[in-house]
Amino acid sequence: MFPIKFIRENMAVLQQAASVKNEKVDWGRFEELERQRRDYLTKLEEKRRTQKQLGERVAACKAAGGDCQGLLQQAKVLSGQITLLEEKLGTVEKELTSLAARIPNIPHPGVPVGRDASANQVVRSWGKVFPRNFSVLPHWEIGERLQILDLPRGAKVAGSSFPAFRGQGARLVRALINFMLDLHTRAGFQEVWVPALVNRESMFGTGQLPKLEDDMYRLKDDDLFLIPTAEVPVTNLHRNEIIPEEQLPIYYVAYTPCFRREAGAYGRDTRGLIRVHQFDKVELVKFVKPDSSYEELESLVAEAEKVLQSLELPYRVVLLCTGELSFAASKCYDIEVWAPGIERWLEVSSCSNFEAFQARRACIRYRTSKGSLDYVHTLNGSGIALPRTLIALLEHHQQPDGSIVIPAALRAYLDGQEKIT
Repeated sequence: MFPIKFIRENMAVLQQAASVKNEKVDWGRFEELERQRRDYLTKLEEKRRTQKQLGERVAACKAAGGDCQGLLQQAKVLSGQITLLEEKLGTVEKELTSLAARIPNIPHPGVPVGRDASANQVVRSWGKVFPRNFSVLPHWEIGERLQILDLPRGAKVAGSSFPAFRGQGARLVRALINFMLDLHTRAGFQEVWVPALVNRESMFGTGQLPKLEDDMYRLKDDDLFLIPTAEVPVTNLHRNEIIPEEQLPIYYVAYTPCFRREAGAYGRDTRGLIRVHQFDKVELVKFVKPDSSYEELESLVAEAEKVLQSLELPYRVVLLCTGELSFAASKCYDIEVWAPGIERWLEVSSCSNFEAFQARRACIRYRTSKGSLDYVHTLNGSGIALPRTLIALLEHHQQPDGSIVIPAALRAYLDGQEKIT
């Protein structure tokens, strides 16, 4: 969240940022509240100055042994006026802060301007998308045929879009998680195990609240949220902390289940694993110094790409336009994998640089070698999400006989198994 002073001095820049990000902000109300705030502050300053002078007069009167009742009455009235002004100022500042919390981060100058996905830019691709000489079954069909995916029983237990895996399917999920954790820890990421429930402060710190509250699962009695991504608990590990400069950069990797209601987001993606309410994901999070954050973004994307290269799955890297950026991101790349059974590119990772936006909200700073304080830059990326990766694996590595070839990099996690039959 940007400081009020920064918003006031950079109103045009922030209005443009909100516009290109398709975010609605009540700028008129903000300016009105800011005028009220300044007016109340001016009046309070005058009243407190008068209160100080009156206090000095009362003290002098008492020292002289005079009748101070009139002065004391004035002081009482003045104190009440100050209390009332403070209450009004508090109400204004609360609403002002609420409005400021809805102002999105500023896109990086290198982000293409556009309203929707049509303005996204494919920056590179890997692997070959080729026609098959047999009909590739969609993942839900081959998954049911091989008895590794059980959507009906998942729905029976929790409702639609809560998948269940069984047998070789459950082992495949576990193998993918362990493979990705090992891959990233070898690259220097420290593994952490974090809560799957977080408090409201944590959700605010990473920018999910207040905007996305309706998309989250919430435990109302405790005011806790099921995490939509490990980005939330991992980033908040350092909330309200000052990190010594020599400890930066910090790289974390975490596996968690993730939960998203995604109210109103459904349409054609209700079948199979394309869009689910609960899913597994391995997440990468970085805390870095500001001058290196964009180099760190590129290396973060490359780290996520290693997963798909190891799994031998064709993919492309897409630079998101302003209208597709998340509320908190300055720049974001999506990695999309090709799923031949449904003939679609599917996002399996989003890698974002938030610059200091999250660090301001969560108060994550670092102390430089010269002793000054500055906000870190935070980054995160999926490394990677499982459901759509599983879709691509089941469809891309599908054979004419209906078996699934297990990529070589994954076989060690499945006791050397080469196929699912």
